[in-house]
Amino acid sequence: MIESDTALPAGTELEHYRINSTLSAGGFGIVYLATDLQNNLQIVIKEYMPNKLAQRLPDGFVMPQGEQQQEHHNEGMRLFLQEAAALIKLKHPNIVRVLNFFRANGTVYMVMEYRPGKNLQRYIKSRNGNLSEHFLRTIFPPLLEGLRVVHETGFLHLDIKPGNIHLCSGGVPLLLDFGAVHPRNSSRKLQVTQVVTPGFSPMEQYNLGGYIGPWTDIYAIGASMRACIEGSAPISAKDRNEKDKMKPAAHAFKRRYSSSLLQAMDWAMEMDPLLRPQTVDEFLDAINQQDNKGNNLLGKIVDTLTRPL
Repeated sequence: MIESDTALPAGTELEHYRINSTLSAGGFGIVYLATDLQNNLQIVIKEYMPNKLAQRLPDGFVMPQGEQQQEHHNEGMRLFLQEAAALIKLKHPNIVRVLNFFRANGTVYMVMEYRPGKNLQRYIKSRNGNLSEHFLRTIFPPLLEGLRVVHETGFLHLDIKPGNIHLCSGGVPLLLDFGAVHPRNSSRKLQVTQVVTPGFSPMEQYNLGGYIGPWTDIYAIGASMRACIEGSAPISAKDRNEKDKMKPAAHAFKRRYSSSLLQAMDWAMEMDPLLRPQTVDEFLDAINQQDNKGNNLLGKIVDTLTRPL
């Protein structure tokens, strides 16, 4: 639980939900642990609260800071509701389930299921990285299966990182926080929103109009896998773009992990989006390769390099 100056206080009621505490607060939203008063079940509520565009009034209302901010705030709310309407249809055991969405306090809210467990980012920190190959092969393929459903539905996540991966009781991984989700059909056009997490966002997310697509989420998955080993975020794509000092995983960690897994990780984190796996299935195939089939993985990488533009 955290303290936030802009968060709604515990006890606040919205529709038929009561806020219990604040779980997290970021640049675009605040996440609360709450109770559904109709069935007394714990749920999670995400509030659209862009702190650079709006302020919280004493009565809880979210007020844009000016005329220009009002326009951006309204567009953000429209996208938030559009995305919630799409996500509520997604059903997959490794994707957080959206239950409801509504307007209140001059902004919009998304209601999601609550699943007990632990956050991958905190788990990495507690272990100082060094998570086993068995752990990586247990956690990330199911997440990729869930991500495939997101892509097939016509959306991109665009904010995958250990902080948005939840490890449920029993070890089931769950992909969280779809606040930056973006329509796939805009992947070659100007991005409406720009969410960047250094270390996990590839270079195309730093630039409006960047060439975003499934390969963008795949970079973030590869970076999250590397963070499980190193214990911290990889070197940011922006720094790598100026001078790439990041040692390939296939060399840096070869004594502790299989070459097939490390090669797949490096492939996912190629700086050029055209050189990465273009689909979740391509990346899953690479992860599932065994070392005695390493030549097959090399062949897949060569195929990507020679793929027609």
